[in-house]
Amino acid sequence: MSEPQYDVIAIGNAIVDVMAPCDDRLIEELGMVRGGMTLIDTDGAERLYAAMGPAKEISGGSAANTLAGLASLGAKCAFVGQVADDQLGAVFAHDIRAGGIHFDTPARPGEPPTARCLIFVTPDGQRTMNTFLGASQFLPPSVLDDATVASARVLYLEGYLWDPEERCAARSRPPAPPGVR
Repeated sequence: MSEPQYDVIAIGNAIVDVMAPCDDRLIEELGMVRGGMTLIDTDGAERLYAAMGPAKEISGGSAANTLAGLASLGAKCAFVGQVADDQLGAVFAHDIRAGGIHFDTPARPGEPPTARCLIFVTPDGQRTMNTFLGASQFLPPSVLDDATVASARVLYLEGYLWDPEERCAARSRPPAPPGVR
């Protein structure tokens, strides 16, 4: 058997974390659950972003964050996830590649926009997260290369891929043939 091309390939939601400091009063005014995580729609994402103060944007999502940690320890990693052809999609692609992770999923044109998690951080460090899954839910089967996936030592599938009603590539593909991990 040949040497694996990657130590870990992850398939997950490509999300940009948008973090901003705030006080408890803003959490209450916006009707958020302090310390919670809520899935939101496009309108909610726009409303909450408008209420945020100056923010930091960095690529995120469970699978991408896991790969960032592994890559920082020297693992050879690749990520498959969907972004939109927009500013946050470019931020995600830049950040994950700058972390030494192979990412070549083409950006999706049009709507919905790139996924984002709007994170309000209070002075005591409590994070209140509001996640808009956006384009990350629409990963087409055509971006999955069976040979590349099979060439990894480990395939990491992000659990959140199974939540949306819309079928994404990871849920709609037929079973792998015998011998393919």
